Amino acid sequence: MTVAAPDKLQALRSALAGIEIITDPAQLTKLSLDFYHYSPVLTRQLSEKRGDLVVRPANEAEVMRVAAACAQHRIPVTIRGAGTGNYGQCIPLRGGVILDVSKLNQVLWAKPGVARVQAGAKLMAIDKQTREIGWEIRMAPSTYRTATIGGFIAGGSGGIGSITYGQLRDRGNVLALRVVTLEEEPRIIELRGDEVFKVSHAWGLNGIITEVEIPLAPAYPWAELVVAFPAEVGFMPAAHFGQALGDADGIIKKMISLHAWPIPSYFAPLRGSVPEGSAIALLMIAESSVEPLMELIREHGGQVVYNKTAQEASKGIMLGEFTWNHTTLHCRSVDTSLTYLQSAFPADRELKMVQHMYEYFGDEVLMHLEFIRIEGQATPVGLQIVRFTTEDRLNEIMRYHEENGVFIANPHTFIIEDGGRKVMDPRQIRFKQEVDPYGLLNPGKMRTWQERASG
Repeated sequence: MTVAAPDKLQALRSALAGIEIITDPAQLTKLSLDFYHYSPVLTRQLSEKRGDLVVRPANEAEVMRVAAACAQHRIPVTIRGAGTGNYGQCIPLRGGVILDVSKLNQVLWAKPGVARVQAGAKLMAIDKQTREIGWEIRMAPSTYRTATIGGFIAGGSGGIGSITYGQLRDRGNVLALRVVTLEEEPRIIELRGDEVFKVSHAWGLNGIITEVEIPLAPAYPWAELVVAFPAEVGFMPAAHFGQALGDADGIIKKMISLHAWPIPSYFAPLRGSVPEGSAIALLMIAESSVEPLMELIREHGGQVVYNKTAQEASKGIMLGEFTWNHTTLHCRSVDTSLTYLQSAFPADRELKMVQHMYEYFGDEVLMHLEFIRIEGQATPVGLQIVRFTTEDRLNEIMRYHEENGVFIANPHTFIIEDGGRKVMDPRQIRFKQEVDPYGLLNPGKMRTWQERASG
C-alpha cells in the first residue's frame, strides 16, 4: 500500500545508498505489523496498513542519514524494534518508512547497578551479559526473549519484576535516553533524569531512541512454581494468596501471576500439572525465599503442582511466557474469538472490586491478575480474557469497569490518548514540536497533535 509518492521514494532510496533497504512484499508485510490481532477492533482497522519500505540502519550515523532524508522529503517514519507490541504502535497508518532498529543491538557497557545499551538490544541478550557480573534488568514483558529495550521503553509500562520495582514510569527505572531528531539536519539529544519522560511511553512519536541507560537489579537464582487452588474454593483464595505474597516484604519475588479456570487449560505445557478446575498462581521466587513461601502457601490452602529450581527453570519454556500479554496469546492459540482487557484495580487488600468483577461477569470475563508495586503497595492489575461477541458489548464491559473505579487502559485503540494515557503530557507535546517539526513520526496516533495541526 504505497502512500508516499514514487518519485519521493526513489529519491529517498538514492539518498540512503549503502544502508539496508527491504522492499520484498512478504517481508514488508511482516515488518509492518505487530500483535494488533489480539483485538478484533484493531484487526478491522489495521490489517491492511503497510509501509512503503523498510530501512535497517547499522549504527547511529545511518539513523541520522535516514532521519535527514525522510525530513527533507516529508516521508512518514514508523520506528520498529521487534514488533511485539499489541496496539499497532509500530504499524504505519500512512505508509512511508519502517525504521527497523534491530541492528543497533549492542550492550555498550555494564557495571554493578547500571548498563548502557543500544535501543535494538533484546532484553534476554542484555541479561545474558549483565548476569556475568551478578546483575539483571529490573523488569521485562512476557516477550522477554524477543522484545527490544527501546521498544519496551517506548511502548511498555511494566512486567515481570514490577512486583518489586514498580513501572517504567516510576522515577529511577529509566536513567537516560539518547534520541535522534527527525529534522533536515538531525541532532542527537541526551535526556537524563525526569527528562526521559519526554520520550518514554510515547510510542515512538517523540524522537528516535538509539541508546538507553537502565538501572539493574541483583540477579537472584529464580525458582519457578505453580500453586493450584482447587475448583471447589474458586478464584478468590488464589487472589488473596497473591495479595499476601505481594505484601510479604521478606520474601524476594519477581512475579505473581494469577489465573482463574479455565485459563490454565489453555496452557498446553502445564496441562499435566494443573488439576481440572483449579485457579493457579505462577510464581518466580528467589531460591532463598522458597522455604518461607511454602508456609504462606499452606496458610492459604494452595498446593504446589510445579516446582523448578533456577537451574531447571533456565532450560525450556519459562513460566513468564504464560503471564502478562502472553496469557492472551496462549488463550487465542486455542480460541481466536477470545480477546482481553487491561485494567488497574483500586488498592484494597481485601480485593473487594476484584471479587465483584469476578462474580459479576462470570465466564464472560475470565480473571487474570498480575501483582505490581504502585506507590509502594502491592496492587493487582488485570489482563482479563474476554469472550468477544460484539464491539458494543466490549465497550459496555470496559465502561462498567470504569464506572466502578477500575482504570481501563483500552487495548482496542491505536490512538495513544484513548489507551492508558487519556491526556498527553504537555512536556511531550513541546518536545515533539522541537524534535519532529513536520509531524512525521508515527503520524495518526496522537489526537492532540492532529488537533493542533488542523487547528
